[in-house]
Amino acid sequence: MSRSALRYLYDSQTLWNRLVGSFPQKNSSPFFVICGNNVIEHRDKTLKTARQIKEIVEQLDMPCIFKSSFDKANRTSHLSFRGVGVEVGLEILKAVKEDTNLPVLTDVHETWQCEIVSEVADVLQIPSFLCRQTDLCQAAAQTGRIVHLKKGEFASPAVMVAAVEKVRATGNDYAMVCERGYCFGYSDLVVDPRSLVRLRMAKCPVVMDITHALQQPSSSIVKDGAIVSGGERYLIPTIGRMAAAVGVDGIFIEVDEEPDKAPVDSKTQWPLSLLRPLLEELLNIAKVSRGKRYSYKESNHESL
Repeated sequence: MSRSALRYLYDSQTLWNRLVGSFPQKNSSPFFVICGNNVIEHRDKTLKTARQIKEIVEQLDMPCIFKSSFDKANRTSHLSFRGVGVEVGLEILKAVKEDTNLPVLTDVHETWQCEIVSEVADVLQIPSFLCRQTDLCQAAAQTGRIVHLKKGEFASPAVMVAAVEKVRATGNDYAMVCERGYCFGYSDLVVDPRSLVRLRMAKCPVVMDITHALQQPSSSIVKDGAIVSGGERYLIPTIGRMAAAVGVDGIFIEVDEEPDKAPVDSKTQWPLSLLRPLLEELLNIAKVSRGKRYSYKESNHESL
């Protein structure tokens, strides 16, 4: 790891301990949450959302990372909204940190973005379509920041074990993997709960994205000719309950005050007004489940 990256290691260690403790012996109690808008639209909305999320997670005593993307670089259509761009986006995320003191996560799409994004973001996210890109994974890791690897809809748990090893090969041990469903024919995804156990083979925290897992990719053509994704928002609690029972380390959920007006993935954005009751339910499930305790044994094929 480069000398310039070392300045980030202490901050990453502090955040890592807050999220998962001395993994895997001491996990967060019972999980942390990654939450925010899908994409940064403008400063006022982003700050308002972050403040509301902070209030909720503080009341629930939950570790939280605020998430939003400055660019949706993999939109199906060039006509679709992509975001505000890296420069404006980072300024807004910096304002979120200063205003709420929440750590922030955002995506990187190209290697040159990693260093400048790491000057603001506490966690760098590798988008699902890019999870096999060795140079990108390692450029993100070389910043010393925590790397959140989204599992591709085409990728097996074994692929993600290899992706985590790419991060560790740089000397950065702060990697976590995120399940978000598998391709199931055209324009649909399905969640395999076994994946949450098999991802434990990576020996790192496992996160469940309970919003994108219900996406129906590129399933609709709207009147301006753009191609957009559908989804089944009403099933978000179902996937959340499954993940909490299986015993994940983190829950990833995107929210919006008016989901149907969200410019990206509107059909899978959870209403911000319903965030607290959903998190309360998932916390209650996780507290009584033995899933996290046993999933480590199951991933190692140990007899129970």
